[in-house]
Amino acid sequence: MNADLRQMLKQEFPDLPLRENVPFKEVTSWGIGGTLPFLAEPSGDVELSALYKFLKKNRIPSLLIGGGTNLAGCDHAFDGVAIRLGKGAFSAIRVGTCHVTCGAAVRLLELAKTAAQAGLGGLAPLAGIPGSLGGALRMNAGAGGAAIGDFVVQLCGCRADGSIWCADREEVEFGYRTSSIPEDVTLTSAILRLPKSEQAAEEEAIRNELASRKLREPAGRTAGCTFKNTTAEDPAGKLIDMCGLKGLRSGGCVVSEKHANYIINESGDATEESLVDLIIEVRRKVAEKTGFFLEPEVVFADPEALERIHREAPAPKVTVLMGGDASEREVSLRSGKAVTEGLRQAGYPVTAVDLQQCRIVPEMRECDVVFPIFHGGFGEGGDIQKLMEDAHITFVGSGSESCRWMMDKIVSKRRMDAAGLPNAPWGIITTAYREKPGHIDFPVVVKAPCEGSTIGIEKVESADQWDAALDRLFKYDSVLLVEKCISGRELTIPVVDGKVMPIIEIRSPNAFYDFDAKYVYNNGHTEYLCPAPDLPPELEEELRDLSLKFAEVFRGRGMFRIDYMLDQDLRPYILEGNALPGCTATSLVPKAARQSGMSFARMVASLTMNAYLQKKTVPSIS
Repeated sequence: MNADLRQMLKQEFPDLPLRENVPFKEVTSWGIGGTLPFLAEPSGDVELSALYKFLKKNRIPSLLIGGGTNLAGCDHAFDGVAIRLGKGAFSAIRVGTCHVTCGAAVRLLELAKTAAQAGLGGLAPLAGIPGSLGGALRMNAGAGGAAIGDFVVQLCGCRADGSIWCADREEVEFGYRTSSIPEDVTLTSAILRLPKSEQAAEEEAIRNELASRKLREPAGRTAGCTFKNTTAEDPAGKLIDMCGLKGLRSGGCVVSEKHANYIINESGDATEESLVDLIIEVRRKVAEKTGFFLEPEVVFADPEALERIHREAPAPKVTVLMGGDASEREVSLRSGKAVTEGLRQAGYPVTAVDLQQCRIVPEMRECDVVFPIFHGGFGEGGDIQKLMEDAHITFVGSGSESCRWMMDKIVSKRRMDAAGLPNAPWGIITTAYREKPGHIDFPVVVKAPCEGSTIGIEKVESADQWDAALDRLFKYDSVLLVEKCISGRELTIPVVDGKVMPIIEIRSPNAFYDFDAKYVYNNGHTEYLCPAPDLPPELEEELRDLSLKFAEVFRGRGMFRIDYMLDQDLRPYILEGNALPGCTATSLVPKAARQSGMSFARMVASLTMNAYLQKKTVPSIS
C-alpha cells in the first residue's frame, strides 16, 4: 500500500516535498506516538487544494500537523498522508497601517515580534503560546485576558474536498478555547487588526511574557496545557493539584510537579496508550473529588483516543428540572438556568426541562442524575421526589420525607419541638378559627405553611392589623402558622454535602425580610454579610452544631439551608429549613459557598457527582 501510494503521489505531485517514515517525535513537541508513513509539505493554497482533491478522490485519510505543539501522535502508523504547512505563502507576514496579513504556519511569537516592530500591539500576552497561527485560531488560543479571535478581520482556508473557504469575523463564533471554524477546514491565512503601540513598550511586554512563562512552565517534552480550564475560579491545574495528582505516572508520562496541567513525556519515548491512560485517570480522580470532568485541550491524531477518554471516564448525563406550578415558578426558572450553565461549565451533558406537572418524563429516565431545582409546590414539598424514589431515579437533594418535613412549616415546628431544637413560640389558626393564640403576644409573624421565597408571610404589629393580614394570607392556605416575632439579627446557614457553610447575616432595609427585600428592592437593597460579623466564637460553634443536628433530625441531604433569628441576648431560634434553596445570582447558598472558596459551578458539580456516586461505582486504575 505504501509503495503504491508513494508512486501515486510522486506521479500526481512531482514537485511536492514529501517525506517518508517520519517519527511523531520529530514533528510534535510532545514526541508521543509512532511514525507517519508520509508527510507532505505544500507551499501554497493551490497545491494544498489539489492535494486535498486527490486524497478525497482516492479515499485516502489526511492528518493536519500544523505546528505540532498541541498534538498527540498515535502508536500505530497513521494510515494516510500527514500535511504540514510551513513554506511559501503559509509562512509569510505582510504588515499594513493597522492590519497584518499572515500565513497560518506563522508562529505566534514571530507574529507578535513582527507586529511590534511595525508599531502594532495587542499580541504580547499570546507571544509565549507555542504553535502556529492556524492552530491558535481554531482553538481561539488565549492568555492574560487576550484571545487571538479578538483580532480577526477575515480568515481563509481550504476544505477537505479541496474547495476554498473564506469567512469574515462576523461569520465566525469564538468562545473559550473553541471556534465555529468548520472541522474540515485547514486555515491557510488570516487578516488581523491590531491596535497601535509603542515598539519599545510592546517588545518589553513580549520579553516579560516569555520570562513569566519560563518561570511557571515545566521543562521537558509537553504539549502545553493538557486540559481546558473550566471556570476562572477553577482552572484545571488547580483542580488537579487539589486532588494530589502531581507526579502521577503512566508509562513514560507524568503529571508535572511544577504545573499540574502539564503532562511530560519524561522518558522521551512515551506511547499514546500510556498518555491516554494517564488522562483518563486524572479525569476520573478530579471528577470523584470535585465533580468536574476535565476536557482535553490537546488534539489526538487518532480520534479513537478521545472517544476512549469519554467512554472510560464518562460524565453522567444530567436532567435539570425547574419551573413547577407554584407561586415561585419564575424564581425556579432562574435557578434552573443557572444550575444548567454551571453543570455545563463543569463538563456535564445537561438537558433542562420546565416541568409544570408532577410526573415522570422521559428525560428523567434517560439520564444518570436528576437535579431538581423547584421552589414550592410539588417540586419542593416531596411529591416529585417520591415519584423518583419509586421509579429508582437518582436525584440531587433531600428525599421526599425530608422535603415534606421542611416544606410544611407546621410539621417543621412539631418536629423541632420533639427534637428539642430551639424555635419561637407558635400556634395555628384556620379560616374557621381566626383568633390569635393567647400565649403569643404581638408582634407576630403569620405564615402560609407551604410557601417559600418569603411568599405568603407577613409581620403583624398589632390587633388592628390582624384581620386585614389574615384576609390576604388565607388566599394561600386555609391553615396558617402564627409565630412570636423575634426581634434581633436574622441569619441563615447553608449545608452543602454535609458541610456547614459560612454564616450569612441578612439585613433588610425595612427590618423584615419579605419578598420585596429578597427580590424586588422597591424599599431599598438588602445587605447580605458573609461571614456574619461580630459573632462570638462560642455562638458560631453553637449555630454550626444546631445546623448539623437539624440536618440529622430532618435527614437533609445534598444542599439545604437553615434560617435563624438571634434575639437581643444572642439566643438562637430556628425559623425553618429549606430543602431546595434558590440558586440564582442573588441566592444565599451560592454566596456562602463562594465565601468558603467553592465556585457556583463546583458546588452544583459536586452535588451532582456525590448523588451519582451513591448508586454508581466509578472504576479506577492503580
